[in-house]
Order: sequence, then C-alpha cells, then structure tokens
Amino acid sequence: MTLIDTHCHLDVEAFDTDRDAVLSRCRDNGIEQIIVPGITAHGWDKLIQTCTAHDGLHYALGLHPVYTAQHEEADLQRLQERVAKQRPLAIGEIGLDFYIDKPDKERQIHFFEAQLVIARDHDLPVIVHVRKAHDQVLKSLKRIGVRGGTSHAFNGSLQQADQYIELGFKLGFGGMLTFERSNKLRRLARELPLSSLVLETDAPDMTVASHRGERNSPEYLPEVLTSLAEVRGMDIDETAAATTHNARELFGLP
Repeated sequence: MTLIDTHCHLDVEAFDTDRDAVLSRCRDNGIEQIIVPGITAHGWDKLIQTCTAHDGLHYALGLHPVYTAQHEEADLQRLQERVAKQRPLAIGEIGLDFYIDKPDKERQIHFFEAQLVIARDHDLPVIVHVRKAHDQVLKSLKRIGVRGGTSHAFNGSLQQADQYIELGFKLGFGGMLTFERSNKLRRLARELPLSSLVLETDAPDMTVASHRGERNSPEYLPEVLTSLAEVRGMDIDETAAATTHNARELFGLP
C-alpha cells in the first residue's frame, strides 16, 4: 500500500528535532511521497532545502493567506522569479481566510489572485486554503482559470464541492475525518466521488483523534485512510490505491 500526503508542513520548526525519524516511520507506514507547501517568502529557502535533502518530499511555493500582513508586494515578484528558476510542484499554500479576526479581505484577495495568475502562466496546480470564503475563492478561480489543484481541508457544501470538481480540483481530507463527531465532514467524504478525493495531514496541525492535543505527524496518514474507507464502506487497499492515483494524476507525481 502506497500513500501520498498532499499537504504537510514538514519544514517547520516543530519537526526540526526529529524530522529524519518521522520520515523513517512514514516509509514504514507506506507513505512514500509528501507535498510540503510554502507559507511565507522568508521560509522558502528552508522549505526547498528540506525537500531536496530527503527523497519523496516535494515543495510548493506560495504566500499563505493567514499571514497576509507579513507579505510584501515584492514577494510576488520573488515568487515569480523562484517559479521560473526552480519550478515547484505547485503554487501554494494560497487562498482566502475570512475566519481569522478582522481579516483584510481586499489585501487577501489581491495576493491570492496575483498568485493564481502566476500559477496559470506557469501551468502549475494550486494548493488552496479556504475558511469562510469558498464563494469568493470559486469566483476568483473561475475568473482567472488555473489547471486545477487541491482545496485543502475541505469543509464546504456539496454544491461548492461540485464547483471545485468542475474546475479540476481534488478535495483534501485529513485528521478531522477521524473524529466521530465530524458529521458534516464524514457525510461529504461519503457522498463525494472517490475520484475527487486526496489524503492529507496538515501536520503539525489538525491532528488525528488518537493523538488529540499532540503534534500532528504525516506518519498518521493511514488513520485518515482508515476513516475514509470506513465512512465509504470500502476496502482500505482500494481506497488507498484510488486516493494515491488521484494525487499522482493531479500533481504529475511518479
């Protein structure tokens, strides 16, 4: 069984003391490839160094919407230059987060749409973070047009999911699916087409139920797989094969 974690921040400080051990346990659990999205321009160098130093890690570059106040206009030009030189796997983590306290919506939209243009111009998929902003994200995606991507930690409506799917997107499901009280999320995971689902952890955040209150880790991805198979009433191996195929197809992974 081969698994792909489509969203994990393995480059951050939380993994600095045991990153090699975590990756060893990932391999033991069948997790052979991990996509690591960028957060701020300041962190891109460490992100790239981390991914190039370990087999199976793939970096995306982007400016995370939660940290919009830290981003500079010049970061967009820096992103353009990095993409042209180093061609990341995707543009991400980008998007809109209207859930945070007093979001600067206009500034978030500006950075999001500018990064969508970069992704479109370089024919790269995007990794999208969305909270309380699906309608605006979909509006921007339809207007600018990219080759698809993932809606990370998807928790929108079935109707919104259909719109993402029509735009060539896969929907990411992670640790929250392992909580029995995640009724809405479990219904989505059951009713959406399997061909549109991918697995993720978002480690070190959004951990699985068995490690509640602890640091999340990509090694826990099989627990997400197990929950997805259970809510769909499917065989685990079949579910693993399908979600891994979806990730490979979307990101052009071997």
